[in-house]
Amino acid sequence: MPKAPHPARACHVGPITISNDGPLTIIAGPCMFESLELGLEVGKTLRDTCADLGLPLIFKASFDKANRSSVASARGPGIDEGLDWMRTAAEQLGCPVTTDIHDPSQAGKIAAAVDMIQIPAFLCRQTDLLIAAGEAAVEHDRAVSVKKGQFLSPREMAGPVRKLAEVGCENVLLIERGTFFGYHRLVNDFTGLGDLMELDCSKFSEAGSPPVCFDVTHSTQLPGSGEQTGGRPDRAPLLANAATAAGVPALFIEAHPDPSKAMSDGATQLPLDEIRGVLERVAKIRNALRA
Repeated sequence: MPKAPHPARACHVGPITISNDGPLTIIAGPCMFESLELGLEVGKTLRDTCADLGLPLIFKASFDKANRSSVASARGPGIDEGLDWMRTAAEQLGCPVTTDIHDPSQAGKIAAAVDMIQIPAFLCRQTDLLIAAGEAAVEHDRAVSVKKGQFLSPREMAGPVRKLAEVGCENVLLIERGTFFGYHRLVNDFTGLGDLMELDCSKFSEAGSPPVCFDVTHSTQLPGSGEQTGGRPDRAPLLANAATAAGVPALFIEAHPDPSKAMSDGATQLPLDEIRGVLERVAKIRNALRA
């Protein structure tokens, strides 16, 4: 497992601690909260599978997909109903929950309802959004996850971490989701993944470098490949295995009972009935690294 030259800190999400020497945490759920029933169906399968394999689970779903291909595309239930569903999911699944934020005005409501606030990749440098999320996370004792922009180098992710630290938020998780170079494909640079895991934040944070999560399914996207984003979900198991072997302490995965009917990211979500096989393999890899 890579040894970071800078102190590695943990991210605390409810009762779960994400750290380099801990178990592999799974952050997973449907891309969009299409309905409470679908969210719970996916969540219960993930919960039971993770429990069997000894993998901590953080349930994820989006109440609003703000970055869509068309103004006519489905976006989700909205913040009020969506956060009510998140509270129900947390209660019925018995695990921490996370969702994404798109506007600073949403921070207080989201922090009151979920255990971790997710900053989307395209918004990872937005100062007002980071400040609002960081302040709300501190007030409610929450975590903030920040997806690395597809346009940023690993080193540049020190910027979002610094902005959060400047408002007192150091309970942070970084998420790698691939980099694009303009030819309709995300590139997963595992040299860069190692760099992100060794990010030097010592100039502005005594807490050390944030732990890193690898976004398995979004990394298979084929951006700009048509009117809707394409994908190679068949490569998700390969990426999950490789990232786990590289030593990341968390994986991000989206799943759906029937991705062909999903309202969002149908080209990249994993079929729900394939999740167990993927998680069984990564659990074995993580256990071998910790042996």
